[in-house]
Amino acid sequence: MAVYRRGYQRYNAGLTSHAARMMVMPRFTWERMVSQKFVLILIVVSMFWPLLCSGFVYLANHSELWQGFDGGFKKFLAINGNFFSIFMKAQSVYALILASVAGPGLIAPDLANNALPLYFSRPLTRGDYILSRMIVLIGLLSIVTIIPGVLLFAMQVGMAGADWFWQNWYLGAAIVAGFALYIVTVSLVAMTSSAYVKWRVVAGALVLAFFFLLAGASEMINEVFRVQWASVFNIGYAMNTVWAGMLDLDIPDDKPGVFECATFIVILAASLLALLARKLRAVEVIK
Repeated sequence: MAVYRRGYQRYNAGLTSHAARMMVMPRFTWERMVSQKFVLILIVVSMFWPLLCSGFVYLANHSELWQGFDGGFKKFLAINGNFFSIFMKAQSVYALILASVAGPGLIAPDLANNALPLYFSRPLTRGDYILSRMIVLIGLLSIVTIIPGVLLFAMQVGMAGADWFWQNWYLGAAIVAGFALYIVTVSLVAMTSSAYVKWRVVAGALVLAFFFLLAGASEMINEVFRVQWASVFNIGYAMNTVWAGMLDLDIPDDKPGVFECATFIVILAASLLALLARKLRAVEVIK
């Protein structure tokens, strides 16, 4: 058939799903991110503490290895909320450093090269773009937080038995929920820094400074006004308090409780999301 006789024909082949289109960016971004040597080194270093904790779990469940010690040593080896709280605090530090290294390279290159119109001309919304970038950080930070925590909890269940699980199942739920809340918060801080600061080094430093500056400001307010309520603005304290509530640990009565800290974290996450959505536009007018 001659070319001029070929009329317009509607596309009748299959269409990719919305989820498949959205996962294109995380797939390529993930490959680029894991190829960075410093990211791989951080992941390897972050595995040392879970390995030590797994040895602690093994020792705690084999009483024949510590026969002859007094009851205080047995209490020290108890696998409870305090044990998982220490584990979560240590891994959260690695997650924060990893986010400060990997997060700044997610959005800044797209803004610097004016790539957002290219993305948004496809069937992708700003929400899809933010979620696709966040998926990369969630997957990366889960390697050093949720996955080791779940494996550690599963190891304890396998050694202690079903009775221990039914008495302490909430510890496993607290690990997943607590780390998920922390990952979302850290990811939003890293992505917002990447959107507003184009230099990767400065954006990474801003992620760390955001946590330290809020902690310092909260302590200054407490000291100047002789109060304790300002501790809620310390993200580290707020997150640890929420984790303590999930792990059924004691919380000081003279400081903000779980509800206040959880409310602050939700408001902070919503504010960061609003700032991020405001920055991500297909067209930017420069005055």
